[in-house]
Amino acid sequence: MKTKKYILTFGLVVSSIISTYFVTVSTAQQAAQPASATADNEYQVSAILFMQKAAEYRALTYQAFNIAKMQLNEDFDKKNLKKLPKAERKMPRAVVVDIDETVLDNSPAQAYNVKNRLPFDLKNWYAWGEMRSAKAIPGAVDFLNYANQKSVKVFYVSNRDEVQKQATIDNLKSAGFPDAESETVLLRQKESSKEARRELISDKYRIVLLIGDNLDDLSQAFEKKSIADRFTEVDKTRELFGRKFIVLPNAMYGTWESAIYQYGRLNEIEKAQNRLNLLESY
Repeated sequence: MKTKKYILTFGLVVSSIISTYFVTVSTAQQAAQPASATADNEYQVSAILFMQKAAEYRALTYQAFNIAKMQLNEDFDKKNLKKLPKAERKMPRAVVVDIDETVLDNSPAQAYNVKNRLPFDLKNWYAWGEMRSAKAIPGAVDFLNYANQKSVKVFYVSNRDEVQKQATIDNLKSAGFPDAESETVLLRQKESSKEARRELISDKYRIVLLIGDNLDDLSQAFEKKSIADRFTEVDKTRELFGRKFIVLPNAMYGTWESAIYQYGRLNEIEKAQNRLNLLESY
């Protein structure tokens, strides 16, 4: 009888050890999963709602494209042409625009991620692009068609990946944008910097306006800079804003946020801490 009790007790101890081991391993495996499996992106809700529901946002985009139209008209003034170098006077004009949050509205994709607590993921981003359902940013279609009617070439320079090209062209066309074709839709192939693509355009065209929601859409001078340095670069080029540079509002995402994280690969907790630390309070 004692032997049976001993065996039973030993069995219970072993069973407990095994059970504890598997619980510990399972917990460790869950902890080892990337933090991005569930994203803490609730902080983006107000930014998305501002873009989707605020009449002020529409007013800002109309304002941006109204200014763009005025500047384009001014460029046709012969008095202003005389101020240009002779080599540029006879060059055909071009307007260069970013795509996402500049001419196409991807806020539904951002909202999907927030509602499902998902981080940015290429698979989901590609799937959204394949839907070809992004709507035009208010004022964008009217302005770019106006430019096209004045024989100004429109180039779309975006950091969407090259594999998205046909879906992007289709979406631009269905939204009513002109010049949406393979030669004018220049997507990312090897590098994120848009400088080489802008230079390629500059070889044949005189770029009258650069329009985007990100400073990197406008000049290489803003790339990979700290918050303080981005401020400095903006101050240095302040005369160009509203003249050659037109900026669309985008509080959802952008290089401004990357600068907050110092361009590092941070987990959700670290990102949240950085955002809180950088708030200026009294």
